[in-house]
Amino acid sequence: MGRGTTAAAKRGSAAKRGTEAKRGRTAAGSDKQTYDESKIKTLSSLEHIRLRTGMYIGRLGDGSNLDDGIYILLKEVIDNAVDEYIMGAGSAIQIDLRGRRVKVRDYGRGIPLGKVIECVSVINTGAKYNDDVFQFSVGLNGVGTKAVNALSSEFRVVSMRDGKYTEALFHQGTLVREKSGRTKEKNGTYIEFEPDEEIFSEYEFNAEFIEQRLWNYAYLNSGLTLYLGKQKFESRNGLRDLLYSEVGDETVYPIAYHKGERLEIALTHTQNYGETYFSFVNGQYTSDGGTHQSAFREGLLKGVNEFYKKNFSGVDVREGVAGAIAIRIKNPVFESQTKNKLGNTEIRSWIVNETKSAIVDFLHKDSKANKALLDKILSNERLRKELNAVKKEAREAAKKIALKIPNLKDCKYHLQDGEKGRESTIFITEGASASGSMVSCRDVYLQAIFSLRGKPQNVHSRKRADLYRNEELYNMMMALGIENDVEELRYDRIVIATDADYDGFHIRNLLLTFFLNYFEDLVVTGRVYILETPLFRVRNKRETRYCYSVKERDQAMGELAGPEVTRFKGLGEISPREFGQFIGPDIRLVPVNLKNIKSIQATLEFYMGKNTPERRDYIMENLI
Repeated sequence: MGRGTTAAAKRGSAAKRGTEAKRGRTAAGSDKQTYDESKIKTLSSLEHIRLRTGMYIGRLGDGSNLDDGIYILLKEVIDNAVDEYIMGAGSAIQIDLRGRRVKVRDYGRGIPLGKVIECVSVINTGAKYNDDVFQFSVGLNGVGTKAVNALSSEFRVVSMRDGKYTEALFHQGTLVREKSGRTKEKNGTYIEFEPDEEIFSEYEFNAEFIEQRLWNYAYLNSGLTLYLGKQKFESRNGLRDLLYSEVGDETVYPIAYHKGERLEIALTHTQNYGETYFSFVNGQYTSDGGTHQSAFREGLLKGVNEFYKKNFSGVDVREGVAGAIAIRIKNPVFESQTKNKLGNTEIRSWIVNETKSAIVDFLHKDSKANKALLDKILSNERLRKELNAVKKEAREAAKKIALKIPNLKDCKYHLQDGEKGRESTIFITEGASASGSMVSCRDVYLQAIFSLRGKPQNVHSRKRADLYRNEELYNMMMALGIENDVEELRYDRIVIATDADYDGFHIRNLLLTFFLNYFEDLVVTGRVYILETPLFRVRNKRETRYCYSVKERDQAMGELAGPEVTRFKGLGEISPREFGQFIGPDIRLVPVNLKNIKSIQATLEFYMGKNTPERRDYIMENLI
């Protein structure tokens, strides 16, 4: 149903802001804090990367999340190899991973031998600025490899060109040695690195995450072959293969596909709720979409209306759609260094027009598909009208209850507040006792709490209208702000916070069923998490340790003299003072991940559907 491993994600807190304010007052009111020329500091590019890591690779993490820094390092190196393929040099990339050491070999043109050291160690040096050499670059404009070098305990680069080679070895970005000579190796670049423990602390590569990235590279670059050890990744049909891997055969009509010079799209409709998109710019996955994705959605609507000579609403046309879009542009403008959302506005018109033409062409050529799509749109229209009637009743009932959403303790800043609301979080808790502990210790600026009264309804296979007939689930949807569109989500993260017992796990599954059944896009885009709280407290008169597993508890008991052990059965048993640590800067979250969306319904049917002999057998076989 979606599984991740524990990730420690550092977040802002009220305490942190209070400390910063206190520092400001001290600086302003004390003569001891002298502000003069001696306080002005100039960092080298290497020092700046190591000191301000987040500006270059986003989060650090421990390797348990797809967006953790160690995968960004790997991505930057592979991006450069893919850029070579895009420019027609080298059709294979070899990646090897042994423990924490990564090796990447491409067969492109190789870095010019006289510039090898500068290209991997001097900011703003590289050929990515030259359109004659790189027209649609994936890499970080000449910054990426430098960041990898600076953040690696050891970094080795070898460039091979026309029978000659240059090799350089670095330690934490500082050159240790270099050498040159002759070689019989084919042209290309070899990079070997190991992320620095001083920066990343405890970490481990997850092979499944790397495989997912490599498949994306293969889908986006038909004809390119990537190897992870002996495992092979290649695609003949580009985004069509990507979308098929996600939705499988359970589609309303066969996948529509179009590939132009700068635009590649694939789309179909499923019986799932909502809209699901996979969008890319120059090979970079844009998890938060952007201009290209919204233009794709607009082009789909215009193409459908032009073909059928109708004026269908966007909601009816796009309900249940699954689509993929990849574009190549010369000067992409992203909203952050990690490139999650595209901001270019000048590309909208040509994407809309090319998408519209592709949709019209597809529907003209496939009569069965155009009939199936029309039936789907008309069905969506009927269901929407039925739903609107139910919505009206639900809103009237809600007005009678209260003007505010019951059981919601809101925060001040939300996702719509830009940078201020970037880390806003809503905790969905069970019962008043758990929410009580959290309310008194939360960050009121960024942390909201929605309290369930008990176990929510199992909504597997239920229609959207049933959501409006359930007061609690309706209130939760309104609290999240996703009634009309998941893009209107009010919080950066949705965190499920339940007790670590069987009832808590059941509630967790019921909530995941709610999201996967009605709002799967929230899970696909990585918005849903599970809060991990300690199972045990082990302490003596000198020290207190919080343990998240039996193994951690046993280790703490062996290391502390005369320990007292407390087992936390529920969140309500943890005092507000203690709970503040677990939802503060060192909060531990388990991201809910999906391998693909085609397995969602089968998984929900098995675990949350009617009792079957197969499920009973599974439970009996796996009882502890």
